[in-house]
Amino acid sequence: MSDSTTTKNDFLHKPAVRAALPFVNGGISGMVATTVIQPVDMIKVRIQLAGEGTAGGPKPTAIGVTRQLLASGKFLDLYTGLSAGLLRQAIYTTARLGIFDTFMKTLNAQATEKGTSVGFAERAGAGLAAGGLAAFVGNPCDLALIRMQSDGLKPPAERANYKSVIDALVRITKNEGVTALWSGCFPTVVRAMALNFGQLAFFSEAKAQLKERTDWSVKTQTLAASAAAGFFASFFSLPFDFVKTRLQKQTKGPQGQLQYTGMFDCFRKVAAQEGITRFYRGFGTYYVRIAPHAMVTLLVADYLGFITK
Repeated sequence: MSDSTTTKNDFLHKPAVRAALPFVNGGISGMVATTVIQPVDMIKVRIQLAGEGTAGGPKPTAIGVTRQLLASGKFLDLYTGLSAGLLRQAIYTTARLGIFDTFMKTLNAQATEKGTSVGFAERAGAGLAAGGLAAFVGNPCDLALIRMQSDGLKPPAERANYKSVIDALVRITKNEGVTALWSGCFPTVVRAMALNFGQLAFFSEAKAQLKERTDWSVKTQTLAASAAAGFFASFFSLPFDFVKTRLQKQTKGPQGQLQYTGMFDCFRKVAAQEGITRFYRGFGTYYVRIAPHAMVTLLVADYLGFITK
């Protein structure tokens, strides 16, 4: 037993393994969280796409959308696009948590040398950079996820009926070109930067503040910090998530036209046609999707970091 433990510790402390662990732990934690939250994400997308282009339009609730999805008797419809969600997390969360952890280690080392501590501005900068870089890499999977989740809203004759995320990626590339995989990339990157600013920066800051100001247990501090991070992540990122969904859902019409030409055009048209408050429609559902996802991701990442330290 002692030899086995020693071998394990030697392996975990190899330089290459130490460098890779934040990325591996981030990917695993994101995939676990996505598996738990996928039904809520499906409902969130359907709410965002309801009443597109009209000022009034339907105002679906999470319960109403759930009932509609379950009306056909197919519970697994709530998990439509799960393969895309998991692949996205394997790429996106692996990158964003790994990059953020790498940045923070560098910042902490520099602060220790100077006899100071890492400030909120530095945490925020690390979160923004990590989110933006990871979102760009993961955009194709995000696009495939939105296409798969919105496919059921089309008339039966117009549905693509994607079999899997790979099928979606291959068919989108074949029919629309490889650059189409980065449709909605700008708002996706901005959304990720806003979400990571709210999630990672506030999580890291909240943990530091709770550690200094309370005598709570480490688990309680982590849970409270992740709940706060989930709220700020939701608040800052929802408008960009809304626009991202609209852009990635759209496909070219008969004359090759698109409803929205880009992020700013989408913001302008939605504000004019549907009202400015439309960007925050479904905030409750979005928070229920983002906060638990953030909490599960951060808790699992913290635990994996603890057992592999």
